[in-house]
Amino acid sequence: MKMVPVLLGWYLYNLTQSKLVLGFVGLSEVVPAILFALPAGVKIDSSDKRSLILKLLAFYILIVASLGLLTSDWLPGLSVNIKIGLIFSFVAFTGMVRAYISPAFSALLAQLVPKDDLVKAASVNSMSWLLATIIGSVLAGVLVSIWSESMVFMLITTLIIFAVIVFYNVGSKPVSYDATKIKTWESVREGLDFVWNQKALFGAMSLDMFAVLFGGAIALLPVFVKDILAAGPHAYGLLLAATYSGNLVSILVLTKYPLRNNQGSKLIYAVIGFGVCMIVFAFSKSLVLSFLALFVSGLFDGVSVIIRGTIFQILVPDHMRGRVSSVNSIFINSSNELGQFESGVAAAAMGTVPSVVFGGMMTILISFFAKWKVPALKKLEY
Repeated sequence: MKMVPVLLGWYLYNLTQSKLVLGFVGLSEVVPAILFALPAGVKIDSSDKRSLILKLLAFYILIVASLGLLTSDWLPGLSVNIKIGLIFSFVAFTGMVRAYISPAFSALLAQLVPKDDLVKAASVNSMSWLLATIIGSVLAGVLVSIWSESMVFMLITTLIIFAVIVFYNVGSKPVSYDATKIKTWESVREGLDFVWNQKALFGAMSLDMFAVLFGGAIALLPVFVKDILAAGPHAYGLLLAATYSGNLVSILVLTKYPLRNNQGSKLIYAVIGFGVCMIVFAFSKSLVLSFLALFVSGLFDGVSVIIRGTIFQILVPDHMRGRVSSVNSIFINSSNELGQFESGVAAAAMGTVPSVVFGGMMTILISFFAKWKVPALKKLEY
């Protein structure tokens, strides 16, 4: 799954040479992800999560296979605009899938391991996703320089079919919440109220959302690679993997040597460091320096991942994990695509480098604002 955005970003920029199109890819995914997120939380809490995930993966297989067909030469009569429109439509379907699948995985995790092992399990789960992101980014960059995008999409389809076969062996777990006793909107509001009342959790979600919204430069990587660094798809995959490699190293270290005391303040300073790295990346004209800037930004982001993941596992009761995960997906996951849209629009309006510098500066300013105005986050300890 992590190979898909690499392929789409590279394919669309080669097809259109448009920074704005890269931004609209993010918007086409985030709108359905946000619209479906809150009702998805109720559905997840009241469903057999294993069965729901299997259905979502089957639907995702159809989406990826369709992208493979669309990027092939088998449909020669389609114009560029029609291709772009269809790609945006399929990306919107992935947004719908993600509204359900990410919170469902998170909620299922708590049912698979003893409560005392939840924090460690969350760290292992984060590391597995990061490892997949690193390998997927590099592999997609290498393969797209050898094969066509269509062939790589077909490989992805095969891999997800294999994942479904493996995941099928996970047993069904009991449903801990009965949604028939309460209206859907009231169930949604319970999740929203819980997040709002947990000020440290709300503050951590909000800070990460704004950091990713303004600070992420991932959406513009095809532009940096082709136009500034004058490199090819292998460099694109390598730079995509840089941030996630930093995440992985950070999580490995913090799992072995957990943060002690003042975790809230450390989270704020980590986000400030992330913003500084984005500014360094924006000015870099060296592939090595760009890689290092993104790698270090990943180290800082890994601190944020660990702290937010630990807060979630400690504070959220089992019967509300689906709904709170869905609220979290609006704050955290959807900010990636909103950030992609913001990056594309800002780059089209003010230029590639100034837009990333602006985003890095905004991330730093928002972090200082959080330290000043959100005392529950600054004082957070666990």
